[in-house]
Amino acid sequence: METSPITSRIEIDGRPATAEQLAFLAGFPYGHFTAMQVRGRRTRGLEAHLRRLDAASRELFGFGLDGGRVRELVRHALGADVADASVRVYVFQPEAGQAPSVLVTVKPPAEDPDHPQRLRAVRYLRPVPHIKHLGGFGQKHHERQAQREGFDHALLVGPDAVVAEGAIANIGFFAGPTVVWPEAPMLHGITMRLIEGALAERGTPSRRAVVRLAEVASYDGAFVCNARGIAAVGWIDGVELAVDAERMRGLMELYDSIGWDEI
Repeated sequence: METSPITSRIEIDGRPATAEQLAFLAGFPYGHFTAMQVRGRRTRGLEAHLRRLDAASRELFGFGLDGGRVRELVRHALGADVADASVRVYVFQPEAGQAPSVLVTVKPPAEDPDHPQRLRAVRYLRPVPHIKHLGGFGQKHHERQAQREGFDHALLVGPDAVVAEGAIANIGFFAGPTVVWPEAPMLHGITMRLIEGALAERGTPSRRAVVRLAEVASYDGAFVCNARGIAAVGWIDGVELAVDAERMRGLMELYDSIGWDEI
């Protein structure tokens, strides 16, 4: 199969998106999505992505979403010429009471961050955090403000300075041999789920716990993870965190050991 570079493709229910459809979404951003990195027409955690889409569709619209249909639409959007890409699957409902539509975007593949991340803590929690939903003005606002201040990303923090999640990623902390995930309102991301499962298979402990902003320096390190991969956290606000290269290398090797599923 020959492959070609891409700029962007947008399809809705297997057809090129029209200006009218995109205008509807811009004016009524009610829906949900999942994001994945595709390499060789494969992705990690495909079944978890499909379950996420189905569960959110049932909660938001009262309709299930067939995983086979989603896979077919993603394959169609990739076409015969694209093997590596950043793919997003959006689900929205053009009219109340009707089955939802599926929008697939295909863009060039994204690479892992190449340096320890600087995070800016902000007092904000996403509404309905267990759903990866549209209309994320608040988190995007804080993300851009953080980047204007020289940070890589925003870190969302709730009442009593309890750490929740990154604006576009989950965050985990090292405490000895244990990985600690924040106990707070957040999205249980696909990459986080995959890492949890891989840790359990290797007998490495992981747990949930309340993590307060004032406590982050007491941990042995931290990392962020999303569909793009894993990166160490070097700073939160002005606090420098330990970056254990060996521990991070082990975590990345663990992630690399997770199998890829054919779309």
